[in-house]
Amino acid sequence: MAFDGITIANLAKELNDLLSGGRIQKVAQPEKDELILSVKQYDIYKLFLSADASLPLVYLTESNKPNPLTAPNFCMLLRKHFNSAKILSVTQPGLERSLDITIEHLDELGDLTIKHLIIEIMGKHSNIILCDESYTIVDSIKHISGFVSSVREVLPGRKYFLPQPVEKANPLTLTQEELQTYVLSKNIPLGKAVYTGLTGISPLIAEELCHRAGISSELPACEVSSDHAIHFYNVITRFMEKVSAGEFAPCIIFKDGVPVEFSALPLSCYEDHLTDGMEITYFDRISTVLEDYYAKKNQITRIRQKSADLRRVVATTIEREAKKYDLQLKQMKDTEKRDTYKVYGELITAYGYGVEPGAKSMQALNYYTNEEITIPLDETLSAMENAKRYFEKYNKLKRTAEALTVHLAETKESLDYMESVRLSLDMAQTENDLNLIKEELIESGYLRRHFEKGKKKPQKIKLTSTPLHYLSSDGYHLYVGKNNLQNDELTFKFATGGDWWFHAKGIPGSHVILKADGNEIPDRAYEEAAALAAYYSKSRDNDKVEIDYIEKKHVKKPAGAKPGFVVYYTNYSMMAAPDISGLTLLEE
Repeated sequence: MAFDGITIANLAKELNDLLSGGRIQKVAQPEKDELILSVKQYDIYKLFLSADASLPLVYLTESNKPNPLTAPNFCMLLRKHFNSAKILSVTQPGLERSLDITIEHLDELGDLTIKHLIIEIMGKHSNIILCDESYTIVDSIKHISGFVSSVREVLPGRKYFLPQPVEKANPLTLTQEELQTYVLSKNIPLGKAVYTGLTGISPLIAEELCHRAGISSELPACEVSSDHAIHFYNVITRFMEKVSAGEFAPCIIFKDGVPVEFSALPLSCYEDHLTDGMEITYFDRISTVLEDYYAKKNQITRIRQKSADLRRVVATTIEREAKKYDLQLKQMKDTEKRDTYKVYGELITAYGYGVEPGAKSMQALNYYTNEEITIPLDETLSAMENAKRYFEKYNKLKRTAEALTVHLAETKESLDYMESVRLSLDMAQTENDLNLIKEELIESGYLRRHFEKGKKKPQKIKLTSTPLHYLSSDGYHLYVGKNNLQNDELTFKFATGGDWWFHAKGIPGSHVILKADGNEIPDRAYEEAAALAAYYSKSRDNDKVEIDYIEKKHVKKPAGAKPGFVVYYTNYSMMAAPDISGLTLLEE
């Protein structure tokens, strides 16, 4: 989701409502492109401003960031001007991606003076600019000279203006004629025509407007009929009336717990097509949406980056083991003729006395099936030598089959184990989770522990990680292991004998523990625990998953087994849909 003009309109209203009349108590610049303004109103608000090229942001926060020992020049300048300064208003010009914070303060002579702190949220062109009352630039967090931009210089003494490289219509004051000129006259998909022809509209909002109008966003804009054009104009007008009136409903759209979009207004294009694992959460403030969305996004991105090496090791191992397994299956199929060779040898031994020298085959009654069969012979060998040759083939294939049976089991176990590790990587939420998976791979022999030469071997570090903790609709506690070491810990150290253990049948997945605490468990709690086991398994995308469940006291771990591997007998089974929407995830 782009930080578009509608999001900034929501932000401008929120900041104006909360900060107008407040006084700036503190200015900090924790990073070269970031500011934090502490504003005292009825409460203390911290306004976070970032002009970072990769992720420009503005929102109210309660978090603190460490400051450098020496304040940067721009920070010192703001402290000089903003000491006990009063915020008069926070406004947005049109629907531009810009905020104008108007500030009143006393100058060196004690006279009231107006300043404007302008925040531009424009991707790599983002900036934070201090202007005087006449919008002459005093300074900026980034200096942009004419050598960098031919459109606009951002330097002290220059006149400030918003860049307008592309002519667009303002959707807040849009007319039917402007819609035709800037949008419906273009021979490009309607969705693209909307966000390229109207100020402050992102591709997501363009898609939403098309959805509300019931027109495909892929339809060429110039092919929209006149009746549909009038209807589309009315949809845009009603949508923008909510923006003008400040009727915002900030929300985040989650898919399997991962934030995928956010918006300042409800998105019917998602609400009308919610799928399994997708949900929309509404918030009171757009600041909360922005902080939560980007915090979760950054965390997921960081975990993905840090797990890249582990994922590569796991993927390579799975590919290698899968090829080995396929080859072993092919070799095992080739040994299926061994019993036929044994029968040939026995029949030749029983009836071969009548075979003439040099015969290429013989007919014999197979006393196992009571059928007449033809047995191929090597004409250069006697009957007994042919029988001996068939017995040798049988014994060789028998030994091969016995060895392959062991190897197939080992390869399948290794393949399933690495699939479970890949599942654990998908579930990892913190760096500590990744460290635990890495330690597991080291202990299992898939990775080597590295330490510097000439130094003593480092002592093994005790790593800890907490399982996922859910609450059932009946108030029962459910725990889900996030990796194999945690699965072992959860099943054999945390759970008691009377607790119930759940796992997807025959496929990699998490151990799920339903705490009984001596109570008789209702059916719904069993079903919800099974749903968790289905959701946190390799078959999450299936409609139904078969789940085994049994009292924990009947679950055993064989000696020398890999982490997460257990055995059990006389279990119960049920089919469960991987839907956990009725469960509450508790924060540890």
